[in-house]
Amino acid sequence: MSTHLAGSGEPIDVRPLGSQLPQAVSTALLRTDDLEVMRLVLAGGKQIPEHQVAGEITLQCLEGEIEVRSEGKAQALAAGQLLFLQGRVPYSIEARSDASVLMTVLRKEEAHKDVNENG
Repeated sequence: MSTHLAGSGEPIDVRPLGSQLPQAVSTALLRTDDLEVMRLVLAGGKQIPEHQVAGEITLQCLEGEIEVRSEGKAQALAAGQLLFLQGRVPYSIEARSDASVLMTVLRKEEAHKDVNENG
């Protein structure tokens, strides 16, 4: 079954999951040529290994606590905190507790690259 992605003008609920958090899974919320938004759900102790993406990203901790390692430092993010990272900057994430995170990825560079390569 395909995941429903929000369309233009459609509200998206990003409130904390609360007691539903332990059973929740990461979900793509919307995707366009220029923008991707997803809710990452991480169990305490889970890690996302170091990687990088082409576009700028924001990580907004909605609940729980995560640690983001990037640019030679580790930074804790608790509920209500947001972190910005430039594109192509390697980073990793570790959940210090069960957590959900709103991740926004700017995809413009990717879209422009495709246009330049194909036309």
